[in-house]
Amino acid sequence: MEKRNQILLVNPACLDERISGEDARIVPIGLYYIAAQLLDKGFGTAILNLADLGDKNPIDQFTRVITEQKPDIIGFSITNPNRWNAIDCAKAARKIVPDTHIVFGGPGATFLADHLFKACPELDIIVKGEGEISFTALVNAIENQTRKDAIPGLIFRKGQTLFQTPKKNMTLDLVQDLDTLVHPSTYFTFQHLAMSRGCPGKCTFCGSPRFWDHNTVRFHSPQWFVREIQSLFEKGVTHFYISDDTFTMDKNRVLAVCDLLIQKKLPITWNAISRVDYIDEDIVYTMRKAGCIQISFGVESGSPQIRKTLGKPMDQQKIIAAFSLAASHGILPRAYFIYGSPGETQKTIRESMTLLKAIKPLSAIFYMLVIFPGTHLYAKMVQKNQITDDIWHKKIEDLPWFEVDDLLDFKTVKAFGDQLRTQFYSCLEDFARTLELVDKKDLYPFHADFLSRLAMTFSHGEYSNHPLIKTPDDTAACLYEKALSYAQNARAILGLAMLFQKKKQFDAAIAHLQKGLALWPKNPDLNICMGVCLMNKQQFAAALSCFEKWHSAHGINYGIDPYIHICKHHLEGKYYER
Repeated sequence: MEKRNQILLVNPACLDERISGEDARIVPIGLYYIAAQLLDKGFGTAILNLADLGDKNPIDQFTRVITEQKPDIIGFSITNPNRWNAIDCAKAARKIVPDTHIVFGGPGATFLADHLFKACPELDIIVKGEGEISFTALVNAIENQTRKDAIPGLIFRKGQTLFQTPKKNMTLDLVQDLDTLVHPSTYFTFQHLAMSRGCPGKCTFCGSPRFWDHNTVRFHSPQWFVREIQSLFEKGVTHFYISDDTFTMDKNRVLAVCDLLIQKKLPITWNAISRVDYIDEDIVYTMRKAGCIQISFGVESGSPQIRKTLGKPMDQQKIIAAFSLAASHGILPRAYFIYGSPGETQKTIRESMTLLKAIKPLSAIFYMLVIFPGTHLYAKMVQKNQITDDIWHKKIEDLPWFEVDDLLDFKTVKAFGDQLRTQFYSCLEDFARTLELVDKKDLYPFHADFLSRLAMTFSHGEYSNHPLIKTPDDTAACLYEKALSYAQNARAILGLAMLFQKKKQFDAAIAHLQKGLALWPKNPDLNICMGVCLMNKQQFAAALSCFEKWHSAHGINYGIDPYIHICKHHLEGKYYER
């Protein structure tokens, strides 16, 4: 049998270092979809993630892989922040595998095609927009050495000029029935999912509507989507990030997904993104029972005028109601705020601070407004001749709005952000302590889970060492106790025990742990915490019995080898060599 083309799909590294895994370090779901289609058709296909290599150099890793694999086609998923790494990789690829076909796709390539062909002479082809049909057709054309002129959505060099094939047509060239796509989970393991493509919103800072090339939204069926979740769960994934622009836009579909998850009794948790005008009590109640633990809402600003400018003319009371509704059902509401927008002043920042106190978010992300190709704000600046695509020849990831606004500057905008963050962190303990949960008995176990999770962020998580959070342990203890008022909860018992450990009150910690172990004798965290307490009480034999049952249990490394060595040292008079 003749060898099929070998394809390498690459997620390049961003120009600036990332510290959050919920960022550009993850492989875009689109690469998994495309790779699954190709694998299903018999093409050798691999994915290389250069954005999550730790201390490794992405160019070194890329050159090592292509030297070993010698792919016939290399496809890069391009965003503005990772375009420079993609260009550098393309240069390296041309030297190592000179006959390979270098293809760029994704939002960066879709909106900056002409610029990228200038910036990267090694680039052969760009695939615009949705890639499953066009890229698969391109791979077939390359393998069969047939013409690619009629494949929709391509741009490629013809001599000294660029040739663009016919534009994609929704009725012919975009995937009409998303359920006909191969399940990416057939071949890959990942946490980020999407049930839909497209967005009904008109946010002026977002390129999603233009990227999908039409004004409607397409969906997977609830059955297809839940099958994907179940398949990934069977591979060991227990927490998911549902990254639809507005997961709740189709209420009946969301309820159907949740009902299927509840029926299957999958012990999973998940986060979603929504809008304050696409949420109601039925949705949040059912989402919570199906495992949702966080909803992110784009608030953007407390100023009605700025929200209008940003394409989010939400009613203030709807914003407040949405946050209250989510929190009251035990779903952590997270707020996205943008600062440094057109028309931003100290007055509008005060309005944002006032709204922040009213919605009481339990997590918040504050972004300086930046603009990208494909967005309305960027197009507006191009039309005014204030910028051109040539700006992307600079080694920058994005373009902050203040750089094109005569009324703003970096110092002013940074101060805006500092004020918002200070307001949030200074009020956060009060937000957590004054939570009011709905009195529905079937939600009591969910309330206990929610409160204990939130408490853990104060006692041992991201809020435990923040300088503006003054009494994190006290707030955590309050939340743990409140959790146990709703239902017995292993995390709440563990959290209280660890707080007593911090204070070296080991008897009190042991008393809590004994209650927990009576209910959950096989809980590894409770056992290990008990072992640590017993060690501090010089009860090494009892501590060792707590540790040894979890040593390498189920292939999981609980990091307890040092404790075992210490216990055996004290029991045997020497360090025990394993």
